[in-house]
Amino acid sequence: MNKAVKIIAEVLLAIAAVALVYAIYSSVMQPVNFNKEKARRQEVAVQRLKDLRTLEVAYKGVNNRFTDSIDTLKMFYETGKMDITMQVGSNDDSLAVANTARIKKANKNITNEELLALYRQGEKLVFSISTPIAVKDTLFNNRPDFCVDSLAYIPFSGGQKVEMESIVKMVSGVQVPLFEARMPWRALLKGMDNQLRINLDSECENMNRYTGLQVGSVTAPNNNAGNWE
Repeated sequence: MNKAVKIIAEVLLAIAAVALVYAIYSSVMQPVNFNKEKARRQEVAVQRLKDLRTLEVAYKGVNNRFTDSIDTLKMFYETGKMDITMQVGSNDDSLAVANTARIKKANKNITNEELLALYRQGEKLVFSISTPIAVKDTLFNNRPDFCVDSLAYIPFSGGQKVEMESIVKMVSGVQVPLFEARMPWRALLKGMDNQLRINLDSECENMNRYTGLQVGSVTAPNNNAGNWE
């Protein structure tokens, strides 16, 4: 083997070694990068599902049921009102408690508005009063980045919509409103390694879990919990 051929062989061998190291590195890092990106996307999706849950619970507080329509939730947020209960006085003030009981006994039909008028006149009282406040002025005030229009969509999915259901189900002889909102991995992880996503789906199925993120349940009451909690 002459010197030129030897040099070429050594260069080719070095290139092959580098390619092998890169292939091994890529193979090791592929699931690491997948999980890192999955965690990033999941953080965004979980916040969106939490926001949906907040609106659903507020909507049920006014309408005694959930809704499977995000358009309805959007309208509720933009134009609806909800009662905010405030306590006037303190339950730790024994004089106020006794005085309130005396007044209510003397006038069983007295309204909270009338009690409030007496309180403003200096009466020692303790009671609760509900005031209707615009939903938009109540929810998400500490979230300058909140956008109600985005709630309908699964992030990173290219515009696929969140899957929503709501029912009223008989549970232990009682009619119970239930709702469920879902974001399947196939939509949330769109554009990522498909085989690793399929493996994730299989892992969830083997554990009898939903193949994605879900909040609430139309199968059984779960206190509107998310499956990430």
